[in-house]
Amino acid sequence: MAFPQDFEIERIGEHVARVPLPLPLKDLPQVNTYAILGTDGVTLVDPGWKSDPSERALLAGLASLGAGMGDVRQIVVTHAHWDHYTRAVDWQQRYGIPVLLGRNERHSIEAFDLSRGSYPNQVALLRRAGASEIAAAVDTLELEEHERDMPFGAPDRWLSGGERVDCSGLTLVAHATPGHTRGHIVYEDIVDGLLFAGDHLLPRITPSVAFEQAPEESPLTSYLASLRMFAYGPDHRMLPAHGLAGASAKDRAQELLNHHDRRLKVVYDHVVTEARTAFDIATLMRWTRHNKNLSQLGTVHAMTAVLEVRAHLEHLAHGGVLTRTGAVTERYAPS
Repeated sequence: MAFPQDFEIERIGEHVARVPLPLPLKDLPQVNTYAILGTDGVTLVDPGWKSDPSERALLAGLASLGAGMGDVRQIVVTHAHWDHYTRAVDWQQRYGIPVLLGRNERHSIEAFDLSRGSYPNQVALLRRAGASEIAAAVDTLELEEHERDMPFGAPDRWLSGGERVDCSGLTLVAHATPGHTRGHIVYEDIVDGLLFAGDHLLPRITPSVAFEQAPEESPLTSYLASLRMFAYGPDHRMLPAHGLAGASAKDRAQELLNHHDRRLKVVYDHVVTEARTAFDIATLMRWTRHNKNLSQLGTVHAMTAVLEVRAHLEHLAHGGVLTRTGAVTERYAPS
């Protein structure tokens, strides 16, 4: 199988390779799986979306490394979003390959029910945020063909953080990094200074905190605390789930903290000048690198924008800077 340039396999040291896999998503064309080549088998990190093109690319990538599906001893996953987890569950069910996942992903796995729509929790939050028209549009979204019949379920082993994962000669240390999802885990190779960062640290985009089936009360509060673990700790080479590998995890964590500091100030300033709901504030802000207003965004991106503002408002309320009122529509005011 010939790989396009963007999908070229990258060797990272002696025992690790980055294998980019295709995604059936317009705005996110690929996900990185990492193959850890142990002395008696392969450990996969985030093996991608369950689709035929992705599986073909993964098997071709393994073959180029002198391995096959039968050499895969275990799969470790950073979080349970479909572009990271559904291939893991598929190979778990078809071939009995053990899967490891963060314990707090159980909330979204237990809440998984596509009969309620694609984004049932997000629809409810949008209504509380004052975005009733966006909520109605999201509620009518139908599943795309590539979203149907996705395998989902529990892993073989839950991780809480602090565990050491034996990869046949290379050891990963699991770190709980809630925020993007409640149970997100990053895996640290202390010896070689590598950080399998999943969606916790991405080189070009800011990870969303708006796509969980069952989110925690203030996911941004958890995400900022998780970022500080790496901004203030030893530096590692970042191996993200999307984008190129190799940047400084420490530097990127600090950049993301700085970004959220600026966003929190913008949101707070809008509250001070009488914008009271997440929808009102999102309408006043500009989005994407093209500085679009909220009405220019598609349905899913508009949903994400409003819920990102809500996450910042909830973080400020969690810290006592703002006060939230309203049982039906949430309104915020300076404390």
